[in-house]
Amino acid sequence: MTVMSQAETETLGSVASRVRQSIGAVVVGKERVVELLLVALLCEGHILLEDVPGVGKTTLARALARSLDVSFRRIQFTPDLLPSDVTGLSFFNQKLSEFQFRPGPIFTHILLADEINRATPRTQSALLEAMQERTVTIDGETHPLPRPFLVLATQNPIELEGTFPLPEAQIDRFLLKVELGYPTAEEEEQILLRFEESDPLEQIQPSADPQTILTLQRQARQVLISDAVRQYIVQVVRATRDHPDVQLGASPRGTLALFRTAQALAALRGRSYVLPDDVKELAPVVLGHRLILVPEARLRGRTPATVIADGLSRVPAPVEG
Repeated sequence: MTVMSQAETETLGSVASRVRQSIGAVVVGKERVVELLLVALLCEGHILLEDVPGVGKTTLARALARSLDVSFRRIQFTPDLLPSDVTGLSFFNQKLSEFQFRPGPIFTHILLADEINRATPRTQSALLEAMQERTVTIDGETHPLPRPFLVLATQNPIELEGTFPLPEAQIDRFLLKVELGYPTAEEEEQILLRFEESDPLEQIQPSADPQTILTLQRQARQVLISDAVRQYIVQVVRATRDHPDVQLGASPRGTLALFRTAQALAALRGRSYVLPDDVKELAPVVLGHRLILVPEARLRGRTPATVIADGLSRVPAPVEG
């Protein structure tokens, strides 16, 4: 493996710092969430934002797109939304007497799938190929998506009427599951001040471009993970499968997700190597949504977060040799 040089780390860190500042000019008090967004971006993964309406999920997605100078599309998922409304369709052009492909809104760099659990399973499945292979296949023809490609899906955990729970196969394709939460009183007052006269989204200046992002993604994959930390990642994931409260543990895709996100987090923090603390910090947001607990554990008030905490406490972290 080629270890990332210090100069490359500084370049990645400087770009990330500018993006943070741009988003921070609009979104108040969500530094941790913004950092996780950048982690997902460096891994070219996808994020499931689960929270109540009105806490800034859409604003956060728009601010990220403007900061990166990439295309952005928003799809409001509803029960009558069809797969072709997402991916596009082939239509017969009478003037040319041939079929032509009309791309859907999924052909963008950042896609906001708003209230994704309101669409039917058939429509939800239209995202599976795009999220995994970064392509869309229509009538036997495969079309590549723009790179980078990031899906930000939102869902309301409180309102369940008229919703269709995401299947495990789709949940597993989300790199991270993140909650924004309510702002503090001071942060909420700051929000009022920022939006008092104008929308700060209009003032955001791009801090990067698609080509720069692709370069940073390659740099993040050069972050060194020692054999001991690599084995630690495997043991943490396997601990979720062996836990008595777990019916279905994290998949190997979850192991790879924890590996990649640890590299990205280390790079964002200016390091060319991964620490065990990076793994511990990321495990809840990377693995939590991939676990299915047994019904008895849920009745006792157990959650994926408590199961992961148990696993982290049982698995000894490697120490510096």
